[in-house]
Amino acid sequence: MSKKHPIISVTGSSGAGTTTVKTTFDQIFRREGIKSVSIEGDAFHRYNRADMKAELEARKSSGDETFSHFSYDANELGELEEIFRTYGETGTGRTRHYVHDEGEAARWNTAPGNFTDWESFDEGSDLLFYEGLHGAVANDEVNLAALADLKIGVVPVINLEWIQKIHRDKASRGYTTEAVTDTILRRMHAYVHCICPQFIQTDVNFQRVPVVDTSDPFIARWIPTADESLVVIRFRNPRGIDFPYLTSMIQNSWMSRANSIVIPGGKMDLAMQLIFTPMVQRLVTESKRA
Repeated sequence: MSKKHPIISVTGSSGAGTTTVKTTFDQIFRREGIKSVSIEGDAFHRYNRADMKAELEARKSSGDETFSHFSYDANELGELEEIFRTYGETGTGRTRHYVHDEGEAARWNTAPGNFTDWESFDEGSDLLFYEGLHGAVANDEVNLAALADLKIGVVPVINLEWIQKIHRDKASRGYTTEAVTDTILRRMHAYVHCICPQFIQTDVNFQRVPVVDTSDPFIARWIPTADESLVVIRFRNPRGIDFPYLTSMIQNSWMSRANSIVIPGGKMDLAMQLIFTPMVQRLVTESKRA
C-alpha cells in the first residue's frame, strides 16, 4: 500500500453491482473535488472475444470444462499487479478498455470484442479506482490485496446472482436460459476458487439478500427489486466505525453482529456515501501529507 498514491479496489462477480458502486464513488469524488483515474477489470482479460472462444474450445477438447473469465489464467493479473505497484510508487500507470458492444465501439473506435490500445493515466490524480473481478486476489503468483488501500467486496447471494445473470444475458446478449446455465456451471469452479477467496481480503463487503422467493433462479420471471432486498454490510475491522450514527441515519437498519449492519436494499447508495466519504477523505488527506 502507498500513503502517497492510494488505490481503491472494488471486486465482485459478474452482475453483482460493482458498476453501481463506481457510480456512487464518482459522486463522492466529484463532491469532494478528488481527481481519480479508473481501470476496469475487463481491460485485463488475456483474450479478446474471438481468442477466448477458441481457447474455450481448446480447453473443452482437452477435458477442461472449468475455464472462464473468472479463472486466474484467463486474465493478465501480473500486469494488473504491476500497474497497482507502479501507481502506488509513482502515481503513474496505464490502462485500456474492452469493447463490449456497438455503443462502446463507436466511443472507442474499436470493434466489439476487442481491446483498445494502452494509454497512460492522466497526470496529477489523487487516487486510483479499480472495478472488476480480481481486485483483491492473493495467491501464489500475485498479491493485489496487499497493494490496495481500501478493498470493497460486492456480491449478491448466489441465487440472486444467477437470476441477474440469466436476465441480463437473455436481454442484452440474446442467450437462452440453457446457454446461460451452461456458463454458470462452467464458472462454478473458478467462482469457488478464484472469486470467493477475495472476500476475506476485503475491508468492507456488501451482500444483497432478496426477501422474496428465489428458490429456483432458472425460472424466476423478475429480478428482485431493491425494495424486495436487504443488504448486509460487513466490516473486517469494525474499530472506528460509528455504528450508532449509521443506524440513526439509515432508517430501518440494525446491527446483526458486532461487525455487521443490515440495511434496506434501497438505502445502499446512502450507506456507501456515509461509510466511504470519510474513508476517501482520510486517504486523500494522508496522501497529500506524504
